Amino acid sequence: MVKILLKKQMAEIFRGYFYDAKNNKKRSLISTILFIVLFVAIMAGLLGGMFTYLSLQLCPSFAAVNMSWMYFLIIGMIAIALGSFGSVFNTYYGLYMSKDNDLLLSMPIPTRSILIAKLATVYLMGLMYSAVAMVPAAIVYWIKVDISPAAIIGGVIYIILISVIVLILSCVLGWCVAKISTRLKNKSFITAIISLVFLALYYFVYFKAQNVINEILLNAALYGNKVKDSAYPMYLFGRIGEGDVKAMLIYIVVIGAVCGLTLYILSRSFIKIVTSSGNTSRIAYKEKKEKKKGELAALFSKEIKRFTSSSNYMLNCGLGSVTLVIAGIILVVKKDVLYHMAEMFVGKSQASEMICVLLAIAVCMVAAMNDMVVPSISLEGKSLWILQSMPVDTWNVLKAKMGVQLVLTGVPVLFCDICLLVVLKGSVAGIVLSLLIPVLFTLFITFTGLMLGILRPNFTWTNELAPIKQSLSVMIAMFGGWAVSIAMAVPYILYSDKINSVLYLLLIVVIMIILDTVLFIWLKKIGTKLFSKLG
Repeated sequence: MVKILLKKQMAEIFRGYFYDAKNNKKRSLISTILFIVLFVAIMAGLLGGMFTYLSLQLCPSFAAVNMSWMYFLIIGMIAIALGSFGSVFNTYYGLYMSKDNDLLLSMPIPTRSILIAKLATVYLMGLMYSAVAMVPAAIVYWIKVDISPAAIIGGVIYIILISVIVLILSCVLGWCVAKISTRLKNKSFITAIISLVFLALYYFVYFKAQNVINEILLNAALYGNKVKDSAYPMYLFGRIGEGDVKAMLIYIVVIGAVCGLTLYILSRSFIKIVTSSGNTSRIAYKEKKEKKKGELAALFSKEIKRFTSSSNYMLNCGLGSVTLVIAGIILVVKKDVLYHMAEMFVGKSQASEMICVLLAIAVCMVAAMNDMVVPSISLEGKSLWILQSMPVDTWNVLKAKMGVQLVLTGVPVLFCDICLLVVLKGSVAGIVLSLLIPVLFTLFITFTGLMLGILRPNFTWTNELAPIKQSLSVMIAMFGGWAVSIAMAVPYILYSDKINSVLYLLLIVVIMIILDTVLFIWLKKIGTKLFSKLG
């Protein structure tokens, strides 16, 4: 039974490589091969290449001072962090929030078999992420330092033990998320917030890691002795990669025991969490008057509720809003650094003009991360007929969809403009034009996104990630926005000494106004007619 369930789980994970959800049919052999090649290129080529380069930098340095254990410890910690980050939400959604849980639990299948099959997929996901870091590290060590049987066995066991640690951490964190979610009403918001916290921690560690590694390399002996004296278990953990038999036996027993305890606790709480519907409370009915809303306000409210009801929608299409706020704060805090860098490239006399142009375009590039208007048409799915049959103006329907992106992107853009007011120096005309460009660009990406949504809708999806994340229109909108931003910056960067910054900014403003006007007219005249005929 476990074998059958595991086969089902694997088929669900790799379903996208063999099945086209948009067209509701099997993918062609060439399409499947291309998807698999792309996946391998990203995981093994890109990520594996990055960790191979890191290993080549670290391994010889630590081996030269007889501290290869420190090398394995550092890469191991990175692999555990990467694996846990990559699979923790897979644990939550795949184990506790899976749509087939009710069906499986209603069948004469032992709960233990269901749990083992689902945890096997969690383990494989964690292994995939952690192995991207650990396999190159082990191979580099074997080639550069020691390829003895003990070292090879130690490296293999080290990779396996790290994957088990990742499984334990993923289960614990997924269990915590599941327990918290059963007590909350708006799970989508909580999931989105937790995801953002994980992303923030990930990037914080990523940017700090290089400085920490350099500091350890410069004082390897000092830190090595400190670890041996005050954190001996970590020293032993690193020794596994070198092939230390004592360290291997100790950690196999300890990690095996912790893993068994984790599985025991999960098996005891699995059914309770899966079947829990959350806290319910009796609320006395109180009659109250509902405020009357206009047609456009009601449609806008509907679109906002649709956006906030899906963590996938918020995280994949609205991350730019959070990034814009963070970027604005960083601009204010690091303004002296920005001017110093600009002065190094173009001199003190032109630094203010260059920053005026490039910061405005940088805000545009970050704003292009938001594309919630693009899948808004497709997300209507089979319910599209409801909107089309209602006695509402079609133009108001489209304005409501645009309104979500204009509000959720425009407000953070205005916040960035306020920050730019603090940062920018130079002529008043240049500053005003720099503040105007991100606003016009927000209109541009919103109008363009809605046009793409109308021209390339997908109403046959079975998973909302298809129109939100896997749609060609979404990719065109995001990468197209970045391409337009880069196209605005390149001419000025190449010919900054010959171009007047104010005139260049004015040219961009004029072009943006023309594009926005043309797109607006198209949406109102042609877009409304096309939308009425969709379905």
